[in-house]
Amino acid sequence: MYSAAMLSRELVAASTVPLVLSVLTEGESYGYALIQRVRELSGGRIEWTEGMLYPVLHWMEKQRMIEAGWREAETGRKRKYYRLSKEGRKALRNEREQWMTVHETLTRLWKPQLNLT
Repeated sequence: MYSAAMLSRELVAASTVPLVLSVLTEGESYGYALIQRVRELSGGRIEWTEGMLYPVLHWMEKQRMIEAGWREAETGRKRKYYRLSKEGRKALRNEREQWMTVHETLTRLWKPQLNLT
């Protein structure tokens, strides 16, 4: 059974990289803040966990899509802040094109269908 409240794991996983890249266009951020921002933007429908996000961030850093550095937060705790790299901006353009192709294709398919219930 499908629930409209939450997205499938597969869709969440597939959208993680473009979402991270897109959020980082707003400015640098740390992991937990990325989780909160995506939750906010999705109206609570995309729920990331730290255990899911941090391996993706490490992979993206190895791929040079993002850069990271440790800094002390206002709380005195050290946090790793991530920012978009030049390579990440290229990756985001590519991701955007791919997602728009999927979106436009689904829109064409679904437009004639008035009601799926």
